[in-house]
Amino acid sequence: MTKRKPKRRKLKGSVFKRGNTWTYSFDGEKHPLTGERQQIRKSGFATEDDAWEAMEKAQAEVATETYVKPSRAKVADFFERWFPHVRITTEPTTAANYERLARAYVLPWIGKRPMQEIVPSVIAALYEHLLREGRRKRDTNWEMFELWEDARLSKREIRPREVADKVGVSYAAARKAFQRYEVGRVPVPQGKGLSPKTVKSVHIMLGSAMTTAFKWEYISRSPMDRVTPPAVPRRSHNTWEPEQLTRFLEVARPERLYALWVLVSATGMRRSELCGLTFASLDLDAAVVRMKATRVVAGGAVKGGTGKSAKSRRQIALDKFTVAVLRRHLAQVEEEKAAFGSGYQDHGLVFCWEDGRPIYPDTITEQFNRLVDRAKVPRIRLHDVRHTYATISLRAGVHPKIVSSRLGHATVAFTLDTYTEDIPDLDAGAAESVSGLFLPRETD
Repeated sequence: MTKRKPKRRKLKGSVFKRGNTWTYSFDGEKHPLTGERQQIRKSGFATEDDAWEAMEKAQAEVATETYVKPSRAKVADFFERWFPHVRITTEPTTAANYERLARAYVLPWIGKRPMQEIVPSVIAALYEHLLREGRRKRDTNWEMFELWEDARLSKREIRPREVADKVGVSYAAARKAFQRYEVGRVPVPQGKGLSPKTVKSVHIMLGSAMTTAFKWEYISRSPMDRVTPPAVPRRSHNTWEPEQLTRFLEVARPERLYALWVLVSATGMRRSELCGLTFASLDLDAAVVRMKATRVVAGGAVKGGTGKSAKSRRQIALDKFTVAVLRRHLAQVEEEKAAFGSGYQDHGLVFCWEDGRPIYPDTITEQFNRLVDRAKVPRIRLHDVRHTYATISLRAGVHPKIVSSRLGHATVAFTLDTYTEDIPDLDAGAAESVSGLFLPRETD
């Protein structure tokens, strides 16, 4: 038998061989309620020395109350317990996104591994794989476009039903795809790997999951503390100039939801906030709107929410033109309500269908895209109208604190960090304004 090293004599416990591997065993601290000693044992060590060293480390952790009992739980086991926890502690969209990311990009690769095997090197290897070949979802938009484009080039008629059957999507999805392609909204083929932005989203999700795993004592330390996500290249926002926004609103004027397009242009409200806006949130006499509720798409279903953060639940002042447009819209809604009578589905929503039914949020985006094409202005996302509002406000000299508050950002620093690079003329203007206070004027 190998003679014990001096340090081993100081350890209370034993190391012994079981089969081809070594095991350590020692008595832990007393149970806080029963007072009974709790035996701590772990096996599977290749050598006796490995077992002694692991026991020494475990006893040190017990002494400092940082020890976590070895668990056989797999990564998938933990996540199935974590998903319900996330659903009741975060916003619906956050919970749905976390579950989607975990099921698509984490569990297929490391779901069968024990939780305590998930160390920083495992996470790093996962990120590398995701960046190289992590895409699992079919690019049905590109598949539909290839069929449509091939038929167009060969001058052959092709119908949405044919494309829907070949790609395996619904007829409605194929019909909407045809509408996009016909006005020049064509997709870009996706590569095998995920974008750095998506992998960073996986990193954020894993950070939340592993923090909970540590609190629930699945692991002794979160591996995320020593992992850096991939760098995401900063990009400028796509925004409209004021005259382009004016052109869009002119084209939208005859639309039933004209007030919605005016409101998002004048306040930078999020789509979820527009969809969740209620009559009770509007005080047109005081010319304010109080952001309290949202309607978001989470896991394919529409759910109510209370906003992204406490700062997003805010009060926004309205200008006279927007108030007048909203008054006309509310009067129209009251007329529709009277016309439908008992058949009206009253959800208290400002923006809804004629019979009161809520509008699916993606339908708002589709209507926006059609108006953009009709207005012949640069194609931007609906969310980019929010960015447009922010850049126009900052250029107009509105204090960043006010802009930040109206947008519902967490901090003014976030607002400035988000938009400063989009408005280089502000930097130039600041240079001239400040230098004019103490530098002499240039003379001919």
